[in-house]
Amino acid sequence: MPEGADPPRRRAPEDTDHPEGERLQKVLARVGLGSRRACEELIGDGRVTVNGERAALGRRVDVGHDVVALDGVPLPVLPGLVHYLLHKPAGVVTTAHDPSGRPTVLELVPDTPRVFPVGRLDADSEGLLVLTNDGDLAQRLTHPSFGVEKEYLVETEGAPAAGALRRLRRGIELEDGMTAPATVGVVAPGVIRIVIHEGRNRQIRRMCEAVGHPVRRLVRTRIGPISDPHLRAGQWRALRGPEVRALARAATRRDGPGQRRAPPGGRTRAG
Repeated sequence: MPEGADPPRRRAPEDTDHPEGERLQKVLARVGLGSRRACEELIGDGRVTVNGERAALGRRVDVGHDVVALDGVPLPVLPGLVHYLLHKPAGVVTTAHDPSGRPTVLELVPDTPRVFPVGRLDADSEGLLVLTNDGDLAQRLTHPSFGVEKEYLVETEGAPAAGALRRLRRGIELEDGMTAPATVGVVAPGVIRIVIHEGRNRQIRRMCEAVGHPVRRLVRTRIGPISDPHLRAGQWRALRGPEVRALARAATRRDGPGQRRAPPGGRTRAG
């Protein structure tokens, strides 16, 4: 997220019914979980919780206060939330404003409602980036404790040999510590696919430099479960409801059998 520009978050929930709030099944239907009848079945099956407690039919909620979850995964129930998937071109910076006058990612998506990039890609890097005004989801996606995977296609100077590939897979000692093991595969001579779940500053570039193969071009092709090979550089689209829920599911860690908890906010920048 850009410095000093965090999206709004909901206030701490209270474990009470809200007589003046919206009926829970109406809220679930609005976020795309089916008809109100289908949503009533989800509630009746015990799959819906409000503030961590199993919800009952007839429950009313205050979407500005309450945390509503399906199968332990928080739902984006606040009205007006948008979630965009952008293919960031090279030369565009991932910030709300650039003092040097370079183009920013916010210039590539609608002006309203105001959105913020989730994490960052370096100016020279390309590929997929999520922008949203959903502060809860953004802070979960950028927190390092749950480790949402990000996949990159990397063109390097020269073709890494087997030893260099093994080092990338096992972890590289950088100035800020050892990197976690990565998934690395060869796509073509001088082109590798890297999947990491960390988000250190310029991490992949530094990893490749450490094994003697500096990056020529870097493209992020997947964020958690989200990819779109048809989205061209500079294009964006709205994420569909199931995609948003899949992202939320990826950004929720288990603390024990059957239990999920979303960590507090954080920031990542891996490109």
